[in-house]
Amino acid sequence: MGSKAIADQKPHVVCVPSPGQSHIKAMLKLAQLLHHRGFHVTFVNTEFIHNRFLRTQGPNSLDGLPDFQFETIPDGLPPPSDADHAATRDTSSNIEAIRKNFLTPFSDLLRKLNESSISNTCPPVTRIVSDGFMPFTITAGEELGIPVVLFFTIPACAFMAIKQLHALMEKFNLPPRKDDERSETNEILDTVIDWIPGMKDMRLRDLPSFCSFRNVHDHVLFDFNMEVADRANKASAVIVQTFYDLEKHVLDALSIMHPHVFAIGPLQLLLNRIPEHPMKLFTSNLWKEDSECLQWLDSKPPNSVVYVNFGSVTVITPKQLVEFGMGLAESKHFFLWVIRPNLVVAHEATAPHGSSSIDLDNLVRLLLL
Repeated sequence: MGSKAIADQKPHVVCVPSPGQSHIKAMLKLAQLLHHRGFHVTFVNTEFIHNRFLRTQGPNSLDGLPDFQFETIPDGLPPPSDADHAATRDTSSNIEAIRKNFLTPFSDLLRKLNESSISNTCPPVTRIVSDGFMPFTITAGEELGIPVVLFFTIPACAFMAIKQLHALMEKFNLPPRKDDERSETNEILDTVIDWIPGMKDMRLRDLPSFCSFRNVHDHVLFDFNMEVADRANKASAVIVQTFYDLEKHVLDALSIMHPHVFAIGPLQLLLNRIPEHPMKLFTSNLWKEDSECLQWLDSKPPNSVVYVNFGSVTVITPKQLVEFGMGLAESKHFFLWVIRPNLVVAHEATAPHGSSSIDLDNLVRLLLL
């Protein structure tokens, strides 16, 4: 009787997004699609991200459903100094935590979920669907005998570029040294790369910045993506957020490299085909939403508003902010510009001749009088 009950249980997929706004949003949409197809879903955020959701979306926002539950793992990092504004960690801190801190608590969570299946609280974990930039999930899956499917929220061509990092390293002596003068010229960036499968007429500058000489100081990101590329080869399948007609040549090439490659996108259009879904109204924004703009938008003609959003990670200087603003104003179009609390960095003000540095000098002079 017990074995029959287990056999009748739903397949159980554990979804693990990378701790960034766009990654979480995409993984949640994929999880909703799988739930609609009959899967029991456990969605795993870091404690930091989980608490951010509770602050912005309300204390009951992550209650979930009996067969769609939210779990957490610690990221092992200290609380940020600006917790009210910091919706995500900085990239370097995230990479360090992913590589050093996530494996053990995630493996413990998988064991806990499987122990719960013994008491029929939830089905045993049958598959891990992990963001491709969470390579520790491959190790956890190997340890516990659970197949891992990697989900890349980047285009197929960007994933293919990551897979070429070993070859790029050999051909161009990457990553460059800090004193490598080649990074100061355009000659190397204009080098034609005609050997990447499915990608024709590419130059080095056309690849993601960590593949070239534009991030000469960011060896951490380069090394991490090398690890991502290596671990991806051990996945039972790969999902890319794209669609075949858009990137068919690259997808065909990837299909030769991996046993199963699925192009699933645009995810929102797939979700729109589901008339009713209990999780459909859940919002995955890490910042509190401002709905006051909706009335203003409704008052404007269709296709008349320019939408500007720099995402959850990008930062700009005050000078760039003004330049973008002037450009939008001169476009003579209505525009809706999303400006995060931490979008603008104060580098100019704190530079040697910036206003804050000058005022600090003036303060010191005053105190010495």
